[in-house]
Amino acid sequence: MTATAPPPPVLTARALNRATLARQLLLAREPVGVEEAVRRVVALQAQLPGSPYVALWNRIAEFDPAGLDAAVEGFRLVRSTLMRITLHLVHVEDYPPFRAAVEPTLRGSRLRDRRFTETGIMPEDADALLPELLARAAWPRRGEVLRARAEELWGGGSLTPTAWRLLRQYAPLWHVPDGPPWQYGTSPDLVAAGPEPVGTDPETAAEGLKALARRYLAGFGPASAADLARFALVQRGRARAALAALGDEAEVLAGPDGTVLYDLPGAARPDGDTPAPPRLMAMWDSTLLAYADRGRIVPAAHRKHVIRVNGDVLPTLLVDGYVAGAWRPVGGGIEAAAFHPLTAGDWDGLAAEAASLGRLLADRDPRVYGRYDHWWAKGLPAVETRVLPC
Repeated sequence: MTATAPPPPVLTARALNRATLARQLLLAREPVGVEEAVRRVVALQAQLPGSPYVALWNRIAEFDPAGLDAAVEGFRLVRSTLMRITLHLVHVEDYPPFRAAVEPTLRGSRLRDRRFTETGIMPEDADALLPELLARAAWPRRGEVLRARAEELWGGGSLTPTAWRLLRQYAPLWHVPDGPPWQYGTSPDLVAAGPEPVGTDPETAAEGLKALARRYLAGFGPASAADLARFALVQRGRARAALAALGDEAEVLAGPDGTVLYDLPGAARPDGDTPAPPRLMAMWDSTLLAYADRGRIVPAAHRKHVIRVNGDVLPTLLVDGYVAGAWRPVGGGIEAAAFHPLTAGDWDGLAAEAASLGRLLADRDPRVYGRYDHWWAKGLPAVETRVLPC
């Protein structure tokens, strides 16, 4: 008689929340360097140049922003278009496999976009000109210099600003830092990630996604194939294949609704009752965007208030491990808008966080997210708003 395999362990919603917080260094700030921290959290969403600083302040004990400055200036951490077709800051050693993993997504969304092809340049034209374009970008170049070179190599006329943006986002290019306060300006110089374009063959993409899947589970697991697909913005079939390719490197678990989850054996999975300290999360913090079911961190009732229809993800209050409101820097402190009543202890914890964050911002840019004040002007469903002194 054949023995029946036992069912996979079932994890509660709070256990999944605490696992995420532990992997993302949000249960306690840890005494690690910036490069190790970025590798452990996989990647930092970085379209707002100040957000990686706020994200690491949340995660590293005695965070020194000068350490992040140095890592960026030395290209040990690099900024480029990667997962979800957005700018991320990743460790330089992670860039090749991550870029290979999202190659099919970038290719389809950038080179097959109608706004690109209607100029007359086809994906095969881009393939032909990329090696010479990257050769020109062996040293930092202004964007307009590279655009002129692309037009010269193509020989088909001028590229529209949109077509150039799509080509630039597809090409394996890194942004060049240009100094404080947050290292990257609005139009940074660009430099080639290497002398050759990333391979477009399916095997290279599959190996890259397998490597990304392993790192994703380490930083965000336990997680499903749908979660990995959402995080990387890849087809679910590719995500399922990548997780299956891990074989014995991954174990199978079950979510509270029976969803099949994967994780690395021995990875941290704290009890759901583990205390979670308050945090003032960065705008676009990857933790809020890493899952198909964002309820792991963002309660359904609050989702539309912090993840806006145009893609903006507001800086949030994290209380007991879940989004409980939003914050912004204002004159005299941090304005915290709570979406539900908070205890006196919660407010005390947030006030301590605000005082610490204020010291970071004071030396850099006290109005780091000021351009997004219009969301507050349009109104947030706050039951209580306080200005926490910095």
